[in-house]
Amino acid sequence: MKSSSYVYLDYAASAPQRRISLQTQEAYEESAYAGANPNSLHTPGRLAYAALERSRREIASCFTTALDPYEVHFTSGGTESNNMALCGIAAAYRLRQPHRTKIVVSAIEHDSCLEPLGRLKEQGFEIVYVRPSSTGEITCEQLRAVLDEHVALTCIMYANNETGVIQPISELARCAHEVGSYVMSDAVQAFGRIPCDLEEIDACSIAAHKIGGPVGIGALILKRNTPFVPLTFGGGQEGGTRPGTQAVCLCEAFAQTACECIQHIKQRRSTVAARAHMLEQMLCASDRITPTTPLSFADKRLPGIVSVLAKDCDAQAILLQLDSKGFGISSGSACASDSARASHVLHAQGICERDALGALRISFDERVDEDTLKRFANTLLSIVTTSQVAL
Repeated sequence: MKSSSYVYLDYAASAPQRRISLQTQEAYEESAYAGANPNSLHTPGRLAYAALERSRREIASCFTTALDPYEVHFTSGGTESNNMALCGIAAAYRLRQPHRTKIVVSAIEHDSCLEPLGRLKEQGFEIVYVRPSSTGEITCEQLRAVLDEHVALTCIMYANNETGVIQPISELARCAHEVGSYVMSDAVQAFGRIPCDLEEIDACSIAAHKIGGPVGIGALILKRNTPFVPLTFGGGQEGGTRPGTQAVCLCEAFAQTACECIQHIKQRRSTVAARAHMLEQMLCASDRITPTTPLSFADKRLPGIVSVLAKDCDAQAILLQLDSKGFGISSGSACASDSARASHVLHAQGICERDALGALRISFDERVDEDTLKRFANTLLSIVTTSQVAL
């Protein structure tokens, strides 16, 4: 973001690149292996391969769980990783155990997890949804109610991209494992923002651009012995899971950005959570704005996502008003921003259609200071009182 006057507050959609990411890409272009195929045997190719594998080890080190670097499979981002995990694991497990014909998925998943379900249903899988409580959390009781010995895969995100609610994923995964189900988790929003424990998770997706890395690079963490059939063919790269020449430059920038985030994760989480709490308190002091969840930023929500409802307001109209005044936010998932429908996440929480149409998501990291957030809050508060944004 080059503009000095425009305030970008949509980091959950895509965060501005960090200096470490840009510096890493610049260093790559000056390296002896710039542009070389990491699968080639010549010297530049071997150097590129070494850089690629170093990046794989660095990504593996960013979790609280000890991972084998070869469990890290580079992809183009979260959407591809989610598609690979859902379709690849479910199909492979059914080949091993034909009675595994059911997939359990939370009703609050990102569209990149929900939309592939149509294809899986066509292939004979039964899709069962588990809804969250009114706070946005999924409990073991809710999950156990839909689990049985026919479940091949359970899909529950680590933290929600619209509300920021963190799921008790380890506990939920243990419940799913009780019936022999494999577990995948979309950790795209959580990775780099909170410590991620994969001890009980069989597969998870992450992406660089959510934490200030480059767009176009992500990873699927696929634990050893997790059944998987590839969705694409034409090479043996990434252990055969995802053929195609790897983008070494992007892998390096992703790894360096992730390592920096993990190095400062405790301090940044505390700082950003305090700012998010301050912003939410300012906004919700008005009788026109309410939070989508009462959960605490300290441990139950991601530190940099503030999710609120503007009463009797059209979120799209508010976004346009804010944009004209130099502030950029979203009304929910950027991947569904061209849709006028209310958020499926908020609907699953039991929030009515009219209220959900006023949903606003403000997202940021430690690079957005408190004074800027206060300026934003005052601007938003002045807008929601006008008739121009009323439903």
